[in-house]
Amino acid sequence: MITYEYPLNERIRTLLRLEALFDKALHFATADTGYEHHAALMALFEILEVAGRADLKVDLVQELERQRQTLHAFRDNPQISEEALSGALYEIEQASMSLLAMTGKIGHYVRESEWLMAVRSRAAIPGGVCEFDLPSYHHWLNRDSDRRRTDIRNWLSPMFPIRDGLSIVLRLLRESGRPEMQVARRGGYQLMMGNRVAQMVRVRLPRDKSCVPEISANKYAFNIRFVLPEFTARPQVVDSDIEFELTFCNL
Repeated sequence: MITYEYPLNERIRTLLRLEALFDKALHFATADTGYEHHAALMALFEILEVAGRADLKVDLVQELERQRQTLHAFRDNPQISEEALSGALYEIEQASMSLLAMTGKIGHYVRESEWLMAVRSRAAIPGGVCEFDLPSYHHWLNRDSDRRRTDIRNWLSPMFPIRDGLSIVLRLLRESGRPEMQVARRGGYQLMMGNRVAQMVRVRLPRDKSCVPEISANKYAFNIRFVLPEFTARPQVVDSDIEFELTFCNL
């Protein structure tokens, strides 16, 4: 199955972007070559850009506290595993403590490095980090791979509380919905929102389905049109019925 997630507010959109960027940065950071470590560093710079919202840390702390209080209400409920509940509460409390321990603006230590900011500035120019533009960066890319991995880890790890906090929030959000099978007649599906409240929508399709969902939504209606994945032509709406799994998620 392939899962497509569509955020319905700016906060969830930011968290999903950061989740993808942390995954990319960590994937390339564990590799060996200079090309992969360059990709990890570019992802780090994107994390700084997206996480630049001044209230991101506060948002995460407040949401984690709200979830902690919600879970506390399940104490002594015979239908809830006490061990699982305690584990979830401990994870939330640890993440909150790590977030509160962060000082200064997110990634301030990166912004205070003239060398990293020079790399970031040149990277915004197509081909701007060639060896004749930044010989010191060329030297770094040719250092021992273990040294580069250590450097990248040192630049990323102070932001791990953000990653851990958003991972908990997104996991709880994904687990909050109940999937339902739906049918898009001749490739189109519309649902009036009514009193339905959601922060994210998940659409799941079998991998062998040769179509891609294009999703749009507002407070009144939710729409999907399934199009053929013609990567070199204008997308065409599928002219057949498409069965798919739909989940509305809300914390």
